[in-house]
Amino acid sequence: MNDEALSEALNQLIADAGITAQRGLIRRILASGIGLGQDGARRLDLKIATSALEEMRAAFRLFTPYSEIPKATIFGSARIQAHDPLWNAAEGVAQDLAERGWMVVTGAGPGIMEAAVTGAGSDRSLGVSIQLPFEEHPNSVVTEEGRLVSMKYFFTRKLMLVKESRGFICLPGGFGTMDETFELLTLQQTGKAVPVPIVLLDRPGGTFWRGFARFVTEELAGSGLISVDDLDRVLVTDSVEAAIAEVTGFWRNYDSLRWVDDRLVLRLRAEPSDAEIDDLGERFSGLCREGRIERTEPLEAERADRDLLELPRIVLTPRQRSVGDLHRLIRALNELPSAPDPVQRPVSALPG
Repeated sequence: MNDEALSEALNQLIADAGITAQRGLIRRILASGIGLGQDGARRLDLKIATSALEEMRAAFRLFTPYSEIPKATIFGSARIQAHDPLWNAAEGVAQDLAERGWMVVTGAGPGIMEAAVTGAGSDRSLGVSIQLPFEEHPNSVVTEEGRLVSMKYFFTRKLMLVKESRGFICLPGGFGTMDETFELLTLQQTGKAVPVPIVLLDRPGGTFWRGFARFVTEELAGSGLISVDDLDRVLVTDSVEAAIAEVTGFWRNYDSLRWVDDRLVLRLRAEPSDAEIDDLGERFSGLCREGRIERTEPLEAERADRDLLELPRIVLTPRQRSVGDLHRLIRALNELPSAPDPVQRPVSALPG
């Protein structure tokens, strides 16, 4: 079968299945599967590809009904017991977020994960568990409402623990927690993820994350392996209240961003004044590769996609490797006198 005949057969299959939306992307998925067969892919490779796609489908189905509700992912050790101050911190931060209308995403295991689900409540929690041979079964709290998906692979699990969330709170943990934390930092450093608040939350007076920050500053930055400001986007604290303020305050005025060629558009909730724009231009002149921060109407590409046209926005052409400065700019936007007053968000309704 030649390419033209194969394309027509795929189009007919999609039509027969009753699929009317995103047909081009569905065709690409089907074509990739057929391509694996044409390539003579090994059975193990096919099993990995099949399981990964099935797991992502199950996770997308779990998250889709809650797409309009803000979410925060909470990471931490599965070995923390209920008497530990870290348990209390995870439970408290999750409860506060839930009361503000957020949902909590966890790895659905015991320890910190169970504490977070206990605080948020099963109706405000989504779990993405991992199938392990020796430990970590889904905790009973998150399974009560069936808001749980189980993964075979860590890479699909980590995708879903990160993809849907607008904030991240990491409590102390072992290799798994450190892996998740470093992935968050890598995604932010490389610009592969949009800016989000990241909090490293410790027990009162704890030294776990302060030791981590010292290692990053002295060893990684000190050796020239990362930029000296790469950790500026992270809040290290032992305060539940500070953690909540960091996650929710990040979205006080800042709404979203979009790249249009080499220009970066930041969408806001409130229109900045001329004086505020001038002040931002002075304070963040080093962030711009050329020109200054300016107020703008929606750009042509945004209009074509009808992309949040109702929101005010600013535009700039940033220099490379300026993620730390970008986070500082977002925080400055949230502190503008024109920014909306910080208010406790009422609990949003859940679907169904």
